[in-house]
Amino acid sequence: MENEFAQTVREHKGTIYTICYMFSKNPEEVADLFQEILINLWNGFPKFRGDSNVRTWIYRVSLNTCISSERKKSRNRDTLPLKMDINLFNDLDEDTKQVQMLRNRINKLGPFNRAIVLLWLENLSYDEIGAIVGISAKNVSVRLVRIKEQLKKMSNE
Repeated sequence: MENEFAQTVREHKGTIYTICYMFSKNPEEVADLFQEILINLWNGFPKFRGDSNVRTWIYRVSLNTCISSERKKSRNRDTLPLKMDINLFNDLDEDTKQVQMLRNRINKLGPFNRAIVLLWLENLSYDEIGAIVGISAKNVSVRLVRIKEQLKKMSNE
């Protein structure tokens, strides 16, 4: 079982990291989220019956872990994060500015809508997104239209 789990994690670690980075830009927090996701995957691995695709299951566990972590953070806002005044990945070209602006807008969305956008950006089908977040494909379509409108309104602010 350990080898099967390790192989599954190796195959899908990029997906897990993508989700972690969607919910945090702090490398230490990303590492913590990744570790927490691995623990949740390990705990759930024996119960995974294969009713869905393993990728769908990993997305679901990862998103639920990150959303739960975000909720816990919002309840504990008493701490101040340590900030460094340098960004080694700061690139000032126009494309990077556009991507950063879009990321900032997406980060203003609620966790559930942010998860839907992440999955959509990962080119998953509406059926796959719905299976991961627990809503119908039609509801995914409706939510994405609303989310896009919300993001457009943010550009006017």
